[in-house]
Amino acid sequence: MTLLLSFLPEFLVIAALLLVERGGPRTDGWRNLQIWALQLTVALTILPLLRGWVGPALISGAHLPFWLGFLLFLLLKDLAEFAFHLAQHRIPFLWAMHSLHHSDPEMAVLTTQRHFWGDQLIKQMTVWSAVLMILSPTPAIAFAYGIASLWNLFAHLDAPIDFGRWSWLLNSPAYHRRHHSRLPEHYDTNFAGIFPIFDVICGTYRRPDGFPPTGMDRRPENLWQAIIWPLIWNQPQTEPAPAPKPAP
Repeated sequence: MTLLLSFLPEFLVIAALLLVERGGPRTDGWRNLQIWALQLTVALTILPLLRGWVGPALISGAHLPFWLGFLLFLLLKDLAEFAFHLAQHRIPFLWAMHSLHHSDPEMAVLTTQRHFWGDQLIKQMTVWSAVLMILSPTPAIAFAYGIASLWNLFAHLDAPIDFGRWSWLLNSPAYHRRHHSRLPEHYDTNFAGIFPIFDVICGTYRRPDGFPPTGMDRRPENLWQAIIWPLIWNQPQTEPAPAPKPAP
């Protein structure tokens, strides 16, 4: 019961966002749910076997005021996610896994958890451990970060929400949609998970530009293909790819 309650905030946010998302059938809606279930299964069974960093940290969150510990942990985690995301677009074997996320022909809320099951295992042993070497969070800080990280669900929302000239402050659906765009002129931009300031610093920041189509030429046709995705991601599609969703 405790385990189910830990996922309750995510389920509630997804349910709320689905109510406000643009209507219409989702080509890969069911596939996204299958991949999400696979992600959860690996997180509950295999991920705990990879403990990651368990040694002391440079900073103990217990010795900081809650607000400061939370802010530092949030920034460190978002920087770590940004760095790993950038690596996923630069290192071929990481891209072979990450391309599953980009293969959704209609970026939407359920695309958020459309990741290859092995991504979380690599993160556990690399960037997540690196953060724990710097700052050890208290349970309260870890919980608060879990709530804040749900912003990624909103960032994948299928809606033309744009923060305009303030887009460098916080990720938005329009900001992240440019990252998922099929258009070559939009490639390699807007990697940020929550704070686009990391894109600004690295020169990958671009203001949102319209409502471009998303997806790739290849996408998994069943759950088995999603499981072995890095082995087949660049093979020809056997089923015709869906037509891009028209802009609102």
